[in-house]
Amino acid sequence: MTAPARSPAPRPANARHRTPPRPPRWGMRLATVAAVAVLGTSGIGHAVVSGLSGGIGRVDAFEGLSNRPDGGRGMNVLLVGTDGRDRITEDERRRYRLGGTACHCTDTILLVHLSADRERATVVGLPRDTYTEIPERADEFGRVRPAHPQKLNAAYAEGGPGLTVRSVERLTGLHVDHYMEVDFTSFMRTVDAVGGVRVCTVRPLKDAYSGLDLPAGTSNLDGGQALQYVRSRHLDGAADLGRMQRQQRFLASLMHKAADGGVLLNPVKFQEVASSVVGSVRADRGFGTDELVDLGRAMRNLTPASTEFMSVPIAVADYPVPNVGSTVRWDDAAAGKLFQSLREDRPVGSAPGSPHHTQDAKQPAEGNQPPAAAVDVAPERIHVQVLNGSGRPGLARGADQALRATGFLTTGLPADAPPPAIKHTTITYDPRWDRSARSLATALPGAELRPAPGQGPLMKVVLGEDFTDVRPVRAGEPDRPDRIPVVTGDQAVCPEQT
Repeated sequence: MTAPARSPAPRPANARHRTPPRPPRWGMRLATVAAVAVLGTSGIGHAVVSGLSGGIGRVDAFEGLSNRPDGGRGMNVLLVGTDGRDRITEDERRRYRLGGTACHCTDTILLVHLSADRERATVVGLPRDTYTEIPERADEFGRVRPAHPQKLNAAYAEGGPGLTVRSVERLTGLHVDHYMEVDFTSFMRTVDAVGGVRVCTVRPLKDAYSGLDLPAGTSNLDGGQALQYVRSRHLDGAADLGRMQRQQRFLASLMHKAADGGVLLNPVKFQEVASSVVGSVRADRGFGTDELVDLGRAMRNLTPASTEFMSVPIAVADYPVPNVGSTVRWDDAAAGKLFQSLREDRPVGSAPGSPHHTQDAKQPAEGNQPPAAAVDVAPERIHVQVLNGSGRPGLARGADQALRATGFLTTGLPADAPPPAIKHTTITYDPRWDRSARSLATALPGAELRPAPGQGPLMKVVLGEDFTDVRPVRAGEPDRPDRIPVVTGDQAVCPEQT
């Protein structure tokens, strides 16, 4: 996969001459889509929307772009969340663990496809750490920067909205029709304006990093609590993938609340909500009043069941790149099918494979596979590195494939452990991800669990002489669609909301 060269267009005001420090790994996926949901409300018409359009900041996201993909049916909107904390109050910084300074860099990239008949929407999350290559290009001073591998979010840091658009178009083959970006301040204001959003969880959720502390069951979150919910990534070994699932659920509930709460049909309520968003929204210059009204009409037609949520299919979740670090490598074949469906304006359904449906994953023969054991954390949310400490050649590769076949996000890079050989299989894990470690141990009967504080979400398995096989496992939670690559809005909201 490659990313495009940057056109020598004027540098956006918030772009950097250097790559900024890595931003906090907490998301804005919902903030941008919330902006679309509240700004585009239909039934309101030009009278209200035209007054709001002037408050939206403008960027030249398409100026100077060339060799772009052909436009397909429907409309594609690139939604980018930026780390803008300069408007957060000191009280909010303390209450919601929002310390630090704004870096004006991307933390979330979403591609939203609205069907030509405006009856269907597909929201695809593009991992910020996606591996790509930024090709040779000239900067605003005419200096040539050679091609280099990077993460997708670096496109914004290096070239602003224009390079971000080109990077996404090159990676997906889709023509981007409009561009929007917001910061998370507007996200909190939007949630408060609609009266809070309901979420449900089968167990208590507590994250010391974000400050999230929710009981099991149903909770109604205000803006600050909602931000904690969507940015938490230390609840278990799923890290960003688990966070993306929570964000999908939150967005579905937000859309449900906006529709059922009358926001989409009440001009007074609409203006209250929209006014809380536009001050921190930036969009391309072609995204004006007519486009907002058109988008609003589309939002009016959408139902939870007609809205799809998914992440781009992943082949390797922890793909190391020299001088770049750990990146995310896409499953090119499955991702190609997904974006082909969008180009053809077709529902994605369940066609793209989940992360463990990769080329080198060996599936057990039908009828020979033992019943899957229920585990607390879905295997699709657990990252695993496999090492061979037994001394038996090829053991790590087979175990890596078997773990991936039952759903675990293995690195796909098995290796030999340093000598000497060990007798018993071990799993080292960070105690913060103990639930994930126990779920992995179910798939490796007899493995010893060894806590390693500070190790992070990656589980490390060292196969011993006693290793025989991998036991199939499955998620034990009935309300979490871990094995559904595509989740519709009606599957994501709390049961009492459907």
